[in-house]
Order: sequence, then structure tokens, then C-alpha cells
Amino acid sequence: MTAHMRPAPAAACPGCLAAPADPVAETPKNARLALSLPTIHCQACISAVERGLTAHPGVKTARVNLTLKRVMVDAEPEVTAPDLVATLAGLGYEAHELDPGALRATESDRAGRDLLMRLAVAGFASMNVMLLSVSVWAGAADATRDLFHWISAAITIPAIAFSAQPFFRNAWAALSAGRLNMDVPIVLAILLALVTSLWETSLSGEHAYFDAALTLTFFLLAGRYLDFRTRAVARSAAEELAALEVPRASLLTDTGERDVPAASLAVGDLIRVRPGGRMPVDGIITDGRSELDRSLLTGETLPVFAEPGRAVSAGEVNLTGPLTIRASAVGQDTSLHRMADLVAVAESGRSNYTSLADKAAKLYAPGVHILSALAFVGWYLYTFDLRTALNIAAAVLIITCPCALGLAVPAVTTAASGRLFRRGLLIKHATALERLAEVDTVVFDKTGTLTEGTPQLTNIADFPPTALSVALALAQGSSHPLSLSITDAARAAGTAAAELHDITEVPGYGTEATWQGRRVRLGRAAWVGATSGTRTATFLSLGDDAAPRAFQFTDSLRPGAAQAVRELQGAGKQVLLISGDSTGAVETLADRLGIADWQAEALPQDKAARIDDLTAQGHHVLMVGDGLNDTAALTAAHVSISPASALDAARVASDIVLLGRDLSPIAEACATAKRATKRIRENFRIATVYNVLAVPLAVAGFATPLIAALAMSTSSIIVSLNALRLK
Repeated sequence: MTAHMRPAPAAACPGCLAAPADPVAETPKNARLALSLPTIHCQACISAVERGLTAHPGVKTARVNLTLKRVMVDAEPEVTAPDLVATLAGLGYEAHELDPGALRATESDRAGRDLLMRLAVAGFASMNVMLLSVSVWAGAADATRDLFHWISAAITIPAIAFSAQPFFRNAWAALSAGRLNMDVPIVLAILLALVTSLWETSLSGEHAYFDAALTLTFFLLAGRYLDFRTRAVARSAAEELAALEVPRASLLTDTGERDVPAASLAVGDLIRVRPGGRMPVDGIITDGRSELDRSLLTGETLPVFAEPGRAVSAGEVNLTGPLTIRASAVGQDTSLHRMADLVAVAESGRSNYTSLADKAAKLYAPGVHILSALAFVGWYLYTFDLRTALNIAAAVLIITCPCALGLAVPAVTTAASGRLFRRGLLIKHATALERLAEVDTVVFDKTGTLTEGTPQLTNIADFPPTALSVALALAQGSSHPLSLSITDAARAAGTAAAELHDITEVPGYGTEATWQGRRVRLGRAAWVGATSGTRTATFLSLGDDAAPRAFQFTDSLRPGAAQAVRELQGAGKQVLLISGDSTGAVETLADRLGIADWQAEALPQDKAARIDDLTAQGHHVLMVGDGLNDTAALTAAHVSISPASALDAARVASDIVLLGRDLSPIAEACATAKRATKRIRENFRIATVYNVLAVPLAVAGFATPLIAALAMSTSSIIVSLNALRLK
């Protein structure tokens, strides 16, 4: 072979990718492999996957993370990811290899446990301090009262120091950036309550606000934890896209094939990609014929023919025959990496959205501070007593505490998320409901979203039993999507396979064999001597004078697709269809669903650009998609939904995951989101009315610790009950 060959680099072990180790370091004892498991959904799946993998020779441990839909495997160096993918396929689970070196360790689980632990400490401490406070309110005086106050201080100060850390950190970050958020008045109220309580206790004063400070901390931590639990782990879609790149590749060298890290490939290298393998680089085919599955990248329903001279992109899947690729772009220059860059840019734009809680904080925080300062100045000028003025200023801050405001959003989102979860929708992002309520335009992808993404045979009745039995015998030996569809349909019809000899699959063309002394073929139109039309089809030639027969296919609709489109249009929303599939296929589906505005053969950047144009025109866009080619559009949209069957990267990029196959809940989700936003605004109004009634009591000096505790609890309960109306 005269093609360019590169000297083989030093072999690297699979485990080298799992940790930031020196590339020339000694081979570790274990390989650490990561696999994405997009179809797992319950504890039974976890047990089946872990048992199946640990039974595989060489596998030491396998740990599944259901939230991330990922399994981490420790194994002997000779165990490879394709081996484990095949094992899981035998168990009925889809799996994709991920590059462990491209995945950052998630801290979501630790963050959840951290919040829950702080909430538990604040709750336990507040119960004990409240018992001591009840004794004081019941009439304990003098030395007994002082003792109870000092015991309360001993409990409160370390409990606050630990439990309120999230508020301290957020407030400091906001002040460092020269802005105010909801945590600033929270921290000020807590600190002022502690300072004045310690001062009063040291002076044998009657009132101390230790219980109020702890109760405030407890309620707000409860809100934070509710908010955390309403959404899945917010991972970076760009990171997940990068992890989908092939971590290892088969490099052709002067001494043969070498398994090397994909990161070590260079432009001009020759790479062998076997059937079922994913392209590690962009390149040109130099040898071999096959078919490529580009559906995840482009949305094309059918595999495309691959032969020498054809350009391929990283992430495409080789289906039927081995290919040799000359690399033209590697690493960050590949099309897959450029797609990840598009996603990263879109993600940064979405972060500019200002939530209702943040908008409220901009008005609330300075208002409370000014009010407290005025109360302090007014009472000091009236009494010239620093102690009295400071006590009343602290009371104003405490009784106007943002408990109700802090619970206004998480209480509603928790109720709405529970309602939608029962309908098959999982809310991931904290502001997804607010953004969904603003949607006026919905953009659907086609393949895998509005349709199932798998071809269905439509004209099996046109074939006589003999021809169908020959077609079944030819199709059942191929993994081509159209062959699989023929096999399923023929077996369902009770057809038995004909007896064939010398069955051969010709990569990129089809399958041929000998039947009753004749050469029969099932495959591409030109290969069997037929004329191809505009419809999806494969052709059967029985080797006689009769013209080849066409098996015709259609992509079946997802359940609820027509209903979702109809209800969204009925609600006054503009519905668009944007797909990377062929013009004929997209036009047929658009006519079937009554979608007037459609676009075919759209590249990933075209989808994102169209959504950017709609946004620039003032539209709030909901994007519904499932493939790698949709990730940039999903993140560019105002809000996005992906099915649970979507690739990990698409699910990560979206704000909401559709857990089932039925699309009809999408329209209901939009209506629920509007009602949820209405409830949030009502909660803000309730909090405002509460403050209007409570503030005069505080300013007038009537806000005792008992009144403050009752007021805070009452406002929080009212807000929570209003949120529950969503259920």
C-alpha cells in the first residue's frame, strides 16, 4: 500500500483515558470504562445492568448512576468497551461508549446531600431553641430566662454557622459583583438577629431572636432543597458531546493496526473503522464500501452509501463493511467538536434569562434595607437609645423576612413538576416552567421526535409468498435498518425463510445468494437493475426476467404527535418542522400533520440559526428534538424538550425530558406552565400583602419574637397552600 503511514506510537492502555495520568506512565492494573445507558429507568434496570456486567469475564465492578444514565466499570486492561456494549445489547439495553477523560465528576449528588444535611441541622436546632423560647414566652424571667437565652445562643451560633453557609456564600458573591440578590437581606436578617440577641442576652434583656434566625434558615433551606429536587442534574451538553467522541481508534501503521487514543491522531493518518464503529475523526474514505448511519448527526432517516472518495464526519456510524479513512480533521477541529462549540455558545446565552425570583429580589432587597435603616434612624432620633433603635431595626428585617418570597417559586415548581411528572414530563431546569409559559412558537425535529425513526414496511401484501420467503432469507442475515424491517414484517405474517446458498452481504449495496440455481438480490435499486423513486424503498430481484420488486417503507408517527401539533396550533402557537431529512420525506410528514412552515435538509447550524432568527423577531421558541444535530438548537431555544429515547447529549441540552413515547403531554405542559407562573405571581402578591400588614407592627415596636415567629410561619404556609392548588 502506497498510502501515507505513520510510525506507531507507544501503546496506551484503556485506563489511561480515565484519569489525568502521564501518557507514558506505566500501564495501570485496571481499565476504567464509561458507558452511556439512555434506556435505563428504574432500580430493576440498575440491578440487571450491574449483574450482567460483573458476570462478564475480567470485569471487577460496575456502578450505575440512574440520574446520569451512566455506568462506570472497573475491569482488567484487556476488557474493551465494545465487549461491554455487546453484553448489554444481549440484555436488551442500549449503550454508547463515553470517554471517561472528557467527563468531569458530577457534584450534584454531593450538593443534594449537603443541602439535606444543613436542612436537618437547622430543623433539629430550631426545634430545641423553640422549646426554650416557649418557656420564655410562658413567663420564665430573670435568671431562668437568661439561662435559656444563653443555652439558645450555644445551640444557634454553631447551627447557623453551618446551616446558613449557602446564603453567606451567595450573598458575598453578589456583593462582590456589586449587585443585590435575595440572599443579601436573608444574611443581614440572620446576622442582625444574632447580634441583637447576643447583646440583649448579655444585658439580661427580655427578647431574643435566636428562634427566628433558626426558623428563617430552616424555611429557606427547605425552599432551596425543594428547588434542587425539582430538576435533574444540570450537566453541560457540550461536555457530554465531547464524551461521545470515540476515545480510541485503530491506526494503520507500517507494522499493521495499532489501537491508540483518538487524541493522538493527526491529520493524514489512516484509520480503520469496522462495521458498527463510530467515526473518530473527519476524513475521506480511501478504501472499502459500506453504508453510514448519519441520523444522530443530520436527521437523515436512511443510511447513505459510502465508497472511496466520500467525506465522513466524526460521530457517524459505519454499518456494513470495513472502511479505511484518511483523517482530514482531528480533535477540536472535527465537525462533532464544532457542534459542541455551538452548544456551549447557546448555553451561555440561555444563562442570561432573569427568573421571576431574581426580578422580585431586585425590588425587595433594597426596599427592605431602606425600610430597616429608616426605622433605625427614626427610633434613634426619637429615643436616643441605640439599643432600642437596633432592636426595632432587627425586628423589621426579621418580620419582613423573605420566607414567603423564598418559597414562592420552589413551592410552585415542585407542585407543577409533580403534576407534569405524572403525565410523563421531567422538569430539569429551575426556570424551565417560567420560560415554557412564555412560548408562542414550537419547532419540531422529525426523525426520532415526531416519528419513531425506524422504517416500517407498507406494501407487504403486494408480494406473493415465494418472493416474500426469499426476501426474508436475504434480509435476516443483515443488520441494515430496511432489512430488519422486512424481517420483522415477514415473520409477523408467518412467512418461513426460503433455503438459499452462498449468502453474501455486499457492503453498501445489499445481500445476494443462490436460490434454485438463480442469483437473487435484495438491496439498492441500481445494484439490482431497478429505477429508484422518491419514496424510501429497497428492491428484490429473483434473477428472472421479471422486473425487480420494490419494498416500500414509511417512518411511523410517534403516539400523540398529531394531537400535540393540533392542540398547540389550537392554543394559538405557531408550529414549525425543521429536519435534516430529505425534502420528500419532510414534505410528506408536514402535509400529514398540517404543518405549513417546514424546512428540510437542515444542518445543525441551520437549525440553530433559524431559532436565533425567530428569537430576534421577538418569538419565544420551544424546540423539541432528539439527535446530536438538535443539541445546538435545543440550547439556542427559549426552552427545549427531548424524549427519553434521545441521545444523552440531546437530553442534557434540553430543559424538559419526555419520559414516554407519547407527545400529547407537550401541549398540557405549556398550559400547566402558564398556570404555574400565575401562581408564582400570586405568591409574590401574598408576600407583598403580608409585608404591608406586618411592617407597621415591626416599625411601631410591636414585633416581639413570638409575633415574628407566627408571622413567618403563617406566610410560608399560605404560600405553600396556594402552590398546592396546581395539583
